[in-house]
Parts: sequence; structure tokens; C-alpha cells
Amino acid sequence: MKGQPDPASRVAAVKLHLVDQFTTLVYRISYCDPVRIALYKIYSKSDKMENHPFGLTIRNISKTYANGVQALNNISLNIPPGMYGLLGPNGAGKSTLMRTIATLQEPDEGQIFLGDIDVVNQKEWVRQTLGYLPQEFGVYPKSSAEEMLDYFAVLKGITNRAERRETTEYLLKQTNLWDKRKQKLGGYSGGMRQRFGVAVALLGNPRLLIVDEPTAGLDPAERVRFLNLLSELGENSVVILSTHIVQDVAELCTNMAIINKGQILLQAQTMEAVGALKGRIWRKLVDKNSLPADDAVDYGLSVCVQVRRSCFLLQQL
Repeated sequence: MKGQPDPASRVAAVKLHLVDQFTTLVYRISYCDPVRIALYKIYSKSDKMENHPFGLTIRNISKTYANGVQALNNISLNIPPGMYGLLGPNGAGKSTLMRTIATLQEPDEGQIFLGDIDVVNQKEWVRQTLGYLPQEFGVYPKSSAEEMLDYFAVLKGITNRAERRETTEYLLKQTNLWDKRKQKLGGYSGGMRQRFGVAVALLGNPRLLIVDEPTAGLDPAERVRFLNLLSELGENSVVILSTHIVQDVAELCTNMAIINKGQILLQAQTMEAVGALKGRIWRKLVDKNSLPADDAVDYGLSVCVQVRRSCFLLQQL
């Protein structure tokens, strides 16, 4: 029709808009051009990929932002295949480390290896086998979950339509969104949006899966379902669970690290770390109404002191 853009221009405009909307979710889509997809398929069939020791090695990573905040200070970790918990309070440096591993930002110094893949210098290979769920991400409100997941599957290199349909159905069912697959993402609740992000992160059966505060916004049943999904992936992949929720790490992760103020305070097997705290942390419940007003204030302060002492003990392990 006269005065309207041609179909090719409209498709290009839509794709550009989608890229803008999802830039924090798809970690970079530049790797998804046909040449790189073809190269990766050749590489993935090689002995190098099939016999890959997919452990993650982090050596002396540091990162300081332009405002002078040092988010990471000489971080070194050896993360074997399986579930690995990264535990720390808000602002500890967890998200900065996750974004660096996910190739979203460059470290100031240090090295990261996924098997023998140099994460810093071979980003294309890492991104083809990476699943990433950031702490916050946007959604394109006028598209349905089914449409957008199919779109991301294409970006991930799943070009066969039947395979893509099967993958989309499987992931939407696993994340309990199948019945809402036709609903526009703009009408999703916070928990539903989080589950959609989980489905995108699981595309392509990633060998390295990074999830940053993944259970935020999930009700108890959804949380259990999601943690079960992660445990299944952890049988053959490196799965990094970044959280401030101790229970998630204790229930799911074989190995863990505690990070605070950009430094690693502890690396240990989870059960050993939990066992080391026995007899060193106490809790007592007191009815506030049974205390005089002044004592209630003092009691509140003493609780704060105990919490700080518990954190101090963790640093001493």
C-alpha cells in the first residue's frame, strides 16, 4: 500500500526493536549470525567439544567501575561440573562476577576458562553453550511467550522448525507456562516473567548455566520445580546458582563459595560448610510483649549484634 514501508523494512525494524528490548536477557546476539552458527555446529561435532572437560576455572579476576567501586578483588575459583552455589549479601559482587563469566563485561585483569575455552577471548564459543538468567531483564510486552521463545530458539541456532516447536513446548511445560503460552508477556506477573526467563536460559541444553537470584518472585511450588530443573541440568553441566538465600544453596549445591565486598571468604563442599557452623550460631524467640519497652529496644539491638557476629564467624571459616 502506498505510503507504507515494504515488508522487508518492517521485519528489520521489528528485529531491531526486539534486540533493544531484550539486550539484558540474550547477553549479546551478535554470535547468532549464520556463519558463526555454522562454525559452531562444525566445532560442536569435533572431538574437542565432545571430550571437553567442562569445568570452569576463574583466575585472579578483578573489576573496578568508573565510579571507583571495586566490585571484584582478585577472585579465583575452581568450579567443577554440577551445581555450584555462590552465596553472598546484596552488593557483594555476585552479579558482577556472573556478568563477567557470561561475557557481558570485560574484567580489568585475570582469566576465565570453560574447559580449554578462553572465556574472555573466545566469547562466541562460550555464548553458544551458555544459558544466562540475569537478576533483571525486560520482556517485549506485545508478544506471547510461545512467539518469543521460538524467536530466541532461532537466535540460539535451532533452525529446524519441528525441533524448535518441540523444544518450545518442552520448556514451556517444564516452567509451567504451557497453558499461558498464548498470553502476551506484558500481562504476565513477576513470577511468570521469571519463569519465562528460565525457559530462555535453558534453550539449547546449555553446558554452562548461570542463574542470578533465580527464585525471586517464585511461589514455593514454582521454586521447587525450578530447583529440580537445575539439578537435572547439573548432572552434565556447570550450573552456577548466585543467591543470598542460604536454603537454596544448602538444598541443591554440592560445592559453594561465599563472597562479600568483592572477595571470596570461603570455598568448600556445602555439607562441610554447614557442619562447621553447628554450635556457633544461636537463635531464640522471645515474645516482644513480655519485655518492658526499654528492654525490647535493647533486645532488638542485641539481635543485630548476634547477626553481625554470625557473619563474622562465616568470614573466619
